[in-house]
Amino acid sequence: MKKRLVALFAIMIPLVAVLSGCKGSGSQETITAVGSSAAQPLVELAGEEFSKNNPNEYVNVQGGGTGTGLSQIQQGAVNIGNSDLYAEQKKDIDASKLVDHRIAAVGMIPVVNKDVKVKSLTIKQLRQIFSGQVTNWKEVGGQDLPITIINRADGSGTRAAFESDVMDGTPFVRSQEQDSSGMVRQIVYNTAGSISYLAMPYLNNTVKTVNVNGIEPTIENIENNKWKIWSYEHLYTKGKPTGMTKEFLDFIMTEHVQTNVVKKMNYVPINEMKYEKDYKGNITPVSKGVK
Repeated sequence: MKKRLVALFAIMIPLVAVLSGCKGSGSQETITAVGSSAAQPLVELAGEEFSKNNPNEYVNVQGGGTGTGLSQIQQGAVNIGNSDLYAEQKKDIDASKLVDHRIAAVGMIPVVNKDVKVKSLTIKQLRQIFSGQVTNWKEVGGQDLPITIINRADGSGTRAAFESDVMDGTPFVRSQEQDSSGMVRQIVYNTAGSISYLAMPYLNNTVKTVNVNGIEPTIENIENNKWKIWSYEHLYTKGKPTGMTKEFLDFIMTEHVQTNVVKKMNYVPINEMKYEKDYKGNITPVSKGVK
């Protein structure tokens, strides 16, 4: 019996030592942010910057769309819900339980296939196109070419922002819908006569941007509300943030991130917006920025 006990201790002591060592060496803390694909590139890069300063802390960023971000944070399933909308704008979301952290503004930009010979559209013409009243580019100053609409899927914050600022209650015509901004861009690139819209950070030279009401989509024009199609990037928490979640949200608002990440990725730093938009769509000038 005595020999068996000695043998058992001989096995258990090293095992305990190994297990203790694994726990210590692998003690990485992780938070998860889910939702808006328009916000995803910004939150991902901010997370990478955050981990450089905090090597044992990792921000897991996933897309899924604004609807997913708001529902997941409401359920308490994630630490942060990314959204292009105010929570008040989304049905089935109790905004009173959530805390809004606005980190940037972003322009939503109409894009067309590069062969489309139209440089500018009015808000009314955009509404007529996306509602199906205008179906050929020759009706709005372009060539004789059928218009192919690529829309974002229901639940997309980018779609909701475009719908609010452009459609003014007019329903979208039935058309192809895509979940991913990257896929929208690729389809517009490959499809003659196509039109869609993208959050500004997703723009590249594979598609052609369209001015609206003669206004060019620039950061300055978004700041001054001359470019009318824009929204905020909201990071929602369920109640006041604590611990690593608070540390990360504070980090995003630092001068380093707002200047070196937000600006470089073609978002607008939140405190540089000259106008504020509330959840009802009311727009008012601000004198000291928006927080």
